[in-house]
Amino acid sequence: MGYLVANLVRRDGREFDQVSDAVDDVNVLKLRLSDSWDETSKFDAEKDKTQFRQYEDACERVKNFYREQHEKQTVKFNIKARVDFKSKKRARMGIWEAMEMLNTLVDESDPDVYLLSAVMSAPAYPRSLPQTELSQIDHLLQTAEAMRRDGKPDWMQVTGLVHDLGKLLFMFGSEGQWDVVGDTFVVGCRFSDKIVLPETFAGNPDFRDSVYASEYGIYQPHCGLDNVMLSWGHDEYLYHVLKDQSSLPEEALAMIRYHSFYPWHREGAYAYLTNEKDQKYLEAVRVFNPYDLYSKSDERVDPAALRPYYEGLIAKFFPPELDW
Repeated sequence: MGYLVANLVRRDGREFDQVSDAVDDVNVLKLRLSDSWDETSKFDAEKDKTQFRQYEDACERVKNFYREQHEKQTVKFNIKARVDFKSKKRARMGIWEAMEMLNTLVDESDPDVYLLSAVMSAPAYPRSLPQTELSQIDHLLQTAEAMRRDGKPDWMQVTGLVHDLGKLLFMFGSEGQWDVVGDTFVVGCRFSDKIVLPETFAGNPDFRDSVYASEYGIYQPHCGLDNVMLSWGHDEYLYHVLKDQSSLPEEALAMIRYHSFYPWHREGAYAYLTNEKDQKYLEAVRVFNPYDLYSKSDERVDPAALRPYYEGLIAKFFPPELDW
């Protein structure tokens, strides 16, 4: 099959989805842009948004995940991750095949049973938090369908469809969940106190470095987000996969690259590093975020029924196969 690559390491899908889904649950040809793409989302008007992203009350697994992520996402690691991305071959396949590959990981791990039993029975887990029996392909299609119902343009619908495909990184030799999922942040300067569970950065070597722990670190004021290193994960990975292999507009690429960058697009951190172009990207990411975060539902989508429509959109913006 097209997605098979030499020396592909079998990964523990159950462990991956336990972290990926829990993090999500306690927490979404250059064409002329539609006039309505930046309008406020309508589908989520009845959602109780206070029930999302309640990290202080999260289960220990989520807290342990962020502790490991925050301790290991160093400048040294991030440089290595980008060198590895450019120098290693992983797979060649189309978008729908990539979706099916990621969904295979979910099926093998049986996350629905785990989340509804082991997670919900844990004393530290707040039972009021939203829980869904949701696979990766369900989430992608639900995100895209919410945009479609709100009348968003086709480029934005297809962005919703592909935005989490960077999680394939977990199957391509990542070092663990901590360099694939979770909120992203800037490395190479002082860790913002707007990052979730900021106290867990104390174990990161960069936390005590005289340069990396300073306000600007290795950067210049208002240098722009294109010139900083965000913690390596599925957002950054997918952005680099798609930026030269798709005809998505720059707003779509920003949605993909920054959708987990909550310290910036939700908490207002890092304003001293951003420039005028980033303000346009910020608007795009904030428009995208409700569809990613609030579209999850236990109402299953039918991938087979929706596939012809979305394969038509895929063909508009992507080649038949991409290098991953």
